[in-house]
Amino acid sequence: MVDYTKFKLKSKEELAPLLENKDSLFVIACNKCFKEFEIGDEPDCSSFEQMANEQGKTLLGSGKVDFLCNVTTTSKALQSLVPEEAENVFVISCGLGIQMVADLLEKPVYAASDSIAYRGHHGMALTDTRCDACGQCYLNQTGGICPVIDCSKSLINGQCGGAKNGKCEVDKEMDCGWQKIYDRMKGQNRIDELLNQPIEVRDYSKINYKFINEYVKKVREERFEGYYGGIHPTEHKEFSEHISLVNFPDPLNVVIPLSQHAGAPANPIVEVGQQVKVGQKIGEANGFISSTIHSSVSGTVVAIEPRLHPTSGLNVNSVVIQSDGKNTLDESVKPAGDLDSLTPDEIVEIIREKGIVGMGGAGFPTAVKAKAPKPIDVILVNGCECEPMLTADHRVMLEFADDLIFGLQALLKAANAPKGIIAIEDNKPDAIELLQAKTADLPNIEIVVAKTKYPQGAEKMLIKRVLKKEVPRGGLPADVGAIVSNISTVKAISDAIQKGMPLVERVVTVTGDRINKPGNYIVKIGTSVKELIEHCGGIKGDDVLIKMGGPMMGFKLDNLNVPVMKGTNGIIAIEDIITEENDCIKCGRCSDVCPMELQPLYYPKYEKAEDWAAMKEKNIMDCMECRCCQSICSSKIMIVDAIKAGKKAIREGK
Repeated sequence: MVDYTKFKLKSKEELAPLLENKDSLFVIACNKCFKEFEIGDEPDCSSFEQMANEQGKTLLGSGKVDFLCNVTTTSKALQSLVPEEAENVFVISCGLGIQMVADLLEKPVYAASDSIAYRGHHGMALTDTRCDACGQCYLNQTGGICPVIDCSKSLINGQCGGAKNGKCEVDKEMDCGWQKIYDRMKGQNRIDELLNQPIEVRDYSKINYKFINEYVKKVREERFEGYYGGIHPTEHKEFSEHISLVNFPDPLNVVIPLSQHAGAPANPIVEVGQQVKVGQKIGEANGFISSTIHSSVSGTVVAIEPRLHPTSGLNVNSVVIQSDGKNTLDESVKPAGDLDSLTPDEIVEIIREKGIVGMGGAGFPTAVKAKAPKPIDVILVNGCECEPMLTADHRVMLEFADDLIFGLQALLKAANAPKGIIAIEDNKPDAIELLQAKTADLPNIEIVVAKTKYPQGAEKMLIKRVLKKEVPRGGLPADVGAIVSNISTVKAISDAIQKGMPLVERVVTVTGDRINKPGNYIVKIGTSVKELIEHCGGIKGDDVLIKMGGPMMGFKLDNLNVPVMKGTNGIIAIEDIITEENDCIKCGRCSDVCPMELQPLYYPKYEKAEDWAAMKEKNIMDCMECRCCQSICSSKIMIVDAIKAGKKAIREGK
């Protein structure tokens, strides 16, 4: 394949005079992009080090950075890499990386390489800096500021004299590039170096960088909207967003897993043959991180046995109940009283006893969140529903707005938090308008409109977007004074207090281009996915992929005889597109879109090598498996499969 490596080390004849009168060196090398990806290091750095040693220079160290032109990751890397005593920093990269390092360090920075002239866009950088790949780098003479692209006239021999108040006469919004060069060189006591070498006349037959600049500027603005990374997948919300909620017909049998939440499975407290009622507890929480389980129908327990779990793919202990069709309520299902009369501890206990967990998919017990060990400043309700196709939470906001607000007020009291925020993406204008009207007279509740972007619903991304705070690595939202809760979860809290009803049903979107009749249904926990799809007219066409959840983070269902659970927000049927996997070309797109600022390209390589320690070192456990990297991968690599395998191996201590 063509190796678009972008740069090559300068010759010894060029580097020797550049190294004269310079010492206390540090070398930074970019690991090159747009090339067949190998884990091994590039040779350029060691070649430069050898050359410097031959000249008796003091090398204080070197560092290798992936995608040096990425300001977010490079700025963090330089803080730990470059020692304070380094007097001169040499960079082996294309002009993008050299300019980036020069902008970030208050030290003399030198280009140890030349960008290679070629046709096409140069680099994947989402920065204001650019490189025209002219093959004759001027950055050593201009303090790391390129006169070709930072001067609108591309002057290489000094100012034209046409600047006014520091702005270019050609582009009045553009700073004078040569003034920036003079200021930097003066600040580094290098003004005598400025253009003291003969300049080769530039070849102007290169590509017009201004076109690239406009493109990069647009992409960069989108990439940094609210938080780093993310993508804008086709939404297809139109399949079901306009369809009102209806009650799904009562199932004849329900299969209720005792493990449908984070933490330990519940212990069964009923027996085969026992009569149960709607809302009756059938599983007791087994530990602090666990949850109670309740019957969604009235009828007879016909089995307590392992049944297929829809998301883990394992057989887990489940309670099978044959419905009597009467929906008789258990005596425990009764209102808890006025919210003002309930104490925070009583609210937390209700949430715990009624089996309420995060309904966005994670299933974390809500009572544990509400009883945070740290002071909570804000309850952040996630109304983004950023997954394509899903519209369950959207319909809950429209049809249960009052219950949603009540549940939020209850959660605020339980956590002793002064403020609640409901964050809604701007693709749901009707929900925004309704909730703004409903909360207009509530000073402790705010509606925040967020520009649509995936995966904005992930709690760390939502906190960064709405609160402008960053959850520390390995930390929790409580570390920044926040609790994040899903729309449907907050509505369930309202049901638990106002009706006394445990979490025994939820809203499920059934949708996709392969579903005959999409819709939004209120479904009893334990209902068969197969029954749900058949009720919606079944699927159409061949090569159909069925998932529980959305197309990005949903779980593939090979067997439809599995139950709806507390975290089941959707069942989708879409075309199963099979692609051929190719070798990684190190284009860097996966790193550009990763909201956790990871480098996913390494994970498939390390997984094949079974190098679990390297995966851990690359912070694989921080990955939330949002699938942004895989969706944008040029080589169609199954990155998330490799990530899951790596996490499993690390958890097993391999």
